[in-house]
Amino acid sequence: MKYPYLLSIMVSLIIFFSGCYAENETKLFMVADVVRSMQRPTAVIAMLCWSSRMNKQLYSALGGNVTHITLVQFLKTGAIPQRHAQDQHIFFLADLDCPGISSYLELSSLEKYFRSPFRWLLVGNGYNSEINFIPKALEGVDILADSEVILAQHLGDGSYGLHLIYKVGLNTEWKKELYGSWDENKRLQTTLMEREIVLRRLNLDNYEISICYVLTDNDSINHLFDNVNDHLDTITKANFPTTNHLLDFLNATRKYIFVNTWGYRLNGTWNGMTGYLVREEVEVGGSPMFFTTERMTIVDYIWSPTPTRSKFIFRQPKLSYETNLFILSFRAAVWYCTIGLLIMLVLAIFVAAHWEWKKTHRHENMKSETDPSILRASLMDVILLILGAACQQGSTVELKGSLGRVVMLVLFLALMFLYTSYAANIVALLQSSSSQIKTLDDLLHSRIQFGVHDTVFNKYYFSTATEPVRKAIYETKVAPRGSKPRFMSMEEGVKKMQKGLFAFHMETGVGYKFVGKYFQESEKCGLKEIQYLQVIDPWLAVRKNTPFKEMFKIGTKRIQEHGLQNRENHLMYEKRPKCSGEGGSFVSVGMVDCYPALLVLSYGTIIAIVLLFMEILSAKKKINFRKICHSNTEAEE
Repeated sequence: MKYPYLLSIMVSLIIFFSGCYAENETKLFMVADVVRSMQRPTAVIAMLCWSSRMNKQLYSALGGNVTHITLVQFLKTGAIPQRHAQDQHIFFLADLDCPGISSYLELSSLEKYFRSPFRWLLVGNGYNSEINFIPKALEGVDILADSEVILAQHLGDGSYGLHLIYKVGLNTEWKKELYGSWDENKRLQTTLMEREIVLRRLNLDNYEISICYVLTDNDSINHLFDNVNDHLDTITKANFPTTNHLLDFLNATRKYIFVNTWGYRLNGTWNGMTGYLVREEVEVGGSPMFFTTERMTIVDYIWSPTPTRSKFIFRQPKLSYETNLFILSFRAAVWYCTIGLLIMLVLAIFVAAHWEWKKTHRHENMKSETDPSILRASLMDVILLILGAACQQGSTVELKGSLGRVVMLVLFLALMFLYTSYAANIVALLQSSSSQIKTLDDLLHSRIQFGVHDTVFNKYYFSTATEPVRKAIYETKVAPRGSKPRFMSMEEGVKKMQKGLFAFHMETGVGYKFVGKYFQESEKCGLKEIQYLQVIDPWLAVRKNTPFKEMFKIGTKRIQEHGLQNRENHLMYEKRPKCSGEGGSFVSVGMVDCYPALLVLSYGTIIAIVLLFMEILSAKKKINFRKICHSNTEAEE
């Protein structure tokens, strides 16, 4: 009886170990088939409590059956996974029956390893008949909607059921997606028709998502849909409907939070909407904000829904404000040719006058010497004649000979055409605008006054500017020392801009509504834009590491494709008005336009008065000298 008993024990052991070996072998092949189904480069990081022989067999199975394996790493109990490959290539493998597996999974959750783009395969050996059974080791792990975690559960007959598991949010129920099944005969059979995980999980089942908006005016909360006072908090009112469309697309409920600022770093912390995103109290910042380097490290930007910027806008000043129109009428070459022509005419008239005087002396015509209408052969008289002709004033003297008359005809005819061309150019230039203000530096050194729309972000960015030109604009033009900063309402700024010589910094899409309201058609011509803020268009931001980031991206693209965002933008924002009445505008001439001419007249008057007094003094001196000489002569007699 002894030997049959021992024989039965040996047979039982052989059957047991052969069964275990067969089970382990199927597990190895199952893991290799799942990794192969990913069809991308893979670096396997395994947390297993298997024997060394099984680990070698797993390595062989992965190396023999799977291409693009870049790394296989076996971790010891308590070890922390190290990233030796790009995140999208890392594939975590863990056996849920290993001791200490719960702490390993919780540590991995804290390190954000259960988030996209990492992949996981969790192997459970314990058989359970419940379809929705989740192992205890996963109870403290946050596997959220962006994760790719496959739970392989042994079904007890050498086959495995494979499910993708996740939660919509913290403290919500587990969800399962059937990935496929594996058995020894059919091997891996996948059932997922849609390969992209995010497209399969767009339905959030009324999960509550917190969203934050910026409202700088307290009454704006009552007018988020009715377009009343749409120039206040315009960017929020333009995006409030579209963010609601986004949450409807995801089948999510919402929780609104309203703040009065976009958020800036103060004393090492962030306030406003950015602060809510940093503290992970909200998922989405519903009011788009500027794309800055400081914020890039603490929030994620997903979309630029509203193409609007804030710029300095001003009516280009008259050309006379920047240059002297009386010099600008002709090019330099024309001026040189005109001066040369006048010099030639002076010489020709002088020669003709000199020749006529010789002719009259030869014939001893004494009448010509006393005739005041005959031009003398004096250079000063000839120059005065030329100046009178150039100014279209005519002359009281003339040349009597045929040669002199021909020269005089050429003189007056040439100067008449020059005067007509000059006057026509002056009239055209009086209606022209200057194009010399092209940069912020040009704007800073111009005579234009400044104003800034009274908003939170304008006050922040203007007061914190460090670039020399921008800092000078704020300190000298916007908020000069000892005076009130020139922050004003949109309506006040646009009305000042309409009067000219005033640059107003405003959001272009909103400001052009007021331009269309107050400006005449001719006044809309010549508007100039110069950007001050060193930022691009505002972007919609979400909190860092939100599991809904890719869902938000897909939803916003769908909204854009369907034209919903464009509709809101067209309702809230205006494009730059077209110039349609420039030709029929009336341009009045002011003192600034005539300033150079008045300056010449003033200097000429002063010089004439000075010369008059000098002549009077000289005449008195001559009279006194004659009196002295006469008295001396009488004394000698």
